[in-house]
Amino acid sequence: MKSPKQRNMVFTTLLLIYSLGLCLIASSDLAADREALLALRTAVKGRSMEWNVTGTNPCLWPGVECESGRVTKLRLPGRALVGQLPRGLGNLTQLSTLSLRLNLLSGQVPNDLVNLVNLKNLYLQGNSFSGPIPEFLFNMQSLTRLSLAKNNFSGEISPGFNNLTSLVTLHLEENQLTGSIPELGLALEQFNVSSNQLNGSIPSKLSDWPENAFQGNLLCGKPLKACNGTENTGKKNKLSGGAIAGIVIGCIFGLFVIIAIVIFLCKRNKNGEEGTEYVAPAKVREVETASGKTGVDSESLSTDFSAASKGNVKSGGGSKSLVFFGDAVKVFDLEDLLRASAEVLGKGTFGTTYKAALELGVSMAVKRLKEVTVSEKVFRENIEEIGGMDHVNLVPLRAYYYSRDEKLLVYDYMPMGSLSALLHGNRGAGRTPLNWETRSGIAVGAARAITYLHSHGPTISHGNIKSSNILLTRSFEACVSDFCLAHLASPTSTPNRISGYRAPELTDASKVTQKADVYSFGVLLLELLTGKAPTQAIMNEEGVDLPRWVHSVVREEWTVEVFDLELLRYQNVEEDMVQLLQIALECTVQHPDNRPLMGEVTSRIEELYSASLKHGQDANPDISRDVDDGLSQQHFSADSHIRP
Repeated sequence: MKSPKQRNMVFTTLLLIYSLGLCLIASSDLAADREALLALRTAVKGRSMEWNVTGTNPCLWPGVECESGRVTKLRLPGRALVGQLPRGLGNLTQLSTLSLRLNLLSGQVPNDLVNLVNLKNLYLQGNSFSGPIPEFLFNMQSLTRLSLAKNNFSGEISPGFNNLTSLVTLHLEENQLTGSIPELGLALEQFNVSSNQLNGSIPSKLSDWPENAFQGNLLCGKPLKACNGTENTGKKNKLSGGAIAGIVIGCIFGLFVIIAIVIFLCKRNKNGEEGTEYVAPAKVREVETASGKTGVDSESLSTDFSAASKGNVKSGGGSKSLVFFGDAVKVFDLEDLLRASAEVLGKGTFGTTYKAALELGVSMAVKRLKEVTVSEKVFRENIEEIGGMDHVNLVPLRAYYYSRDEKLLVYDYMPMGSLSALLHGNRGAGRTPLNWETRSGIAVGAARAITYLHSHGPTISHGNIKSSNILLTRSFEACVSDFCLAHLASPTSTPNRISGYRAPELTDASKVTQKADVYSFGVLLLELLTGKAPTQAIMNEEGVDLPRWVHSVVREEWTVEVFDLELLRYQNVEEDMVQLLQIALECTVQHPDNRPLMGEVTSRIEELYSASLKHGQDANPDISRDVDDGLSQQHFSADSHIRP
């Protein structure tokens, strides 16, 4: 019989053997993970992953995270990876997150990913994957977030998604999916199937999602237009003779009423009833222009102001005339505007803007204000102050018109359009990349303009800073528009429209402070750096707005993820990009007192821009570099309580 000492020695020996066995197994598993990662590196080409392949521990490689000696997260977004995913990723059996978004990957998704039984987050958006949505996905019970958006997936949406009972995020937008949408009984928090080739009615369980989740398809039913469930066949749907007669009589009667009203108005005008403003302007009738853009019928635009233009319309005087600013030569008047051919440039926060092509060969931008709540005296005083503001980076206000039912502002026309269109329009083939020098130059110009506005007093603010209000000259210099109009509009008319740029403390959009302007400008800088529109309801897979998403990514030391891929093509600009990002993050902290003044922001951006020009850093595109370091964490302590 063995003594207690002998038994203890035996137990200790067995424990050591067991522990050694576990270590050998863990080492073997990590070695298998390493081989799977090396196979991926070999298969896809692109910007360097900066993996030290001579080392045996893949947990030290950028983009790779491990727990308990196994690879659990692989995040390689925006690395310009090109090619097809190889088989072998399925060997990363402890993987919980796989993010390969915003690359150039193509082909089909390898089916051995079904072995990733612990995978919760799969982000493949922004690639060129093709073929039907892989059936094996419906067996991955742990999936909670799935984004296949902006690829070339085709075929129908399978009801197999219902197998994924843990799924809360499903993004399928901007693919080539066909057929109808199946009934999905999932408790989704994010959902989008827009910009596909889907048809049929929207299932009732999905009818509470907003319109933009379904737009760009041939779908019907709530929240889109109702489906027409009847067929016009046989005599059942034909109008009876009595109904037709009633319609004809009604039309004739209506025509007589219209003629009588026209005759009455003509007689009243002939009798010289001057000083009485017209009652209600006709609605602008939008038409399809030859270029395919939505325009406005110039005859309808003229009708809007026809009553006001009767009599002695002269530039510069009278309640029914254009009021010009400064000593500018008045080469046109209200009558010229009414005769001009016009097209819609955009519908913004404070009204609709038209391009008015005058007969004398000049084009002007005319904004029709809406929901103006102040008195005529206050309106004229404020507009006179705005018209007196003169800065090279402000769009000049040349004239205005005021009546009870119509308020017009006449600006210089900017033919290059807005920063929003330049950043977000035509992101596909044939697009000219917007380089760092241009973007930083736009940031400088916009900052100077806003600083100039703030210099007019502590109560003066822009009130509506966003990329669609940053217009561009032919040399891509920024000119800020729509300034100082917020306090003229109804407090309830603006918050929802500028929510992507609105400071968190702002509850009344007619009372925007200068610190709220700084926040909005910070969001604009983030938009320049990321290429993402902040007015999106969902930012990537995290489900938060643009500033919070960027803050959270930077805190996790994944700065490279935030930058627009177009910027990463250029050599030696990483440090400048990180510095501008740092300024943007300081502008978008939650508490207004912790934000810098606009003058300080402008000085820092000017210094950064001058250094960039001096060094000529924008000359050669290069996709071989990475930007994961260099952003000091000390600048983000003010927002350390924010979590995505």
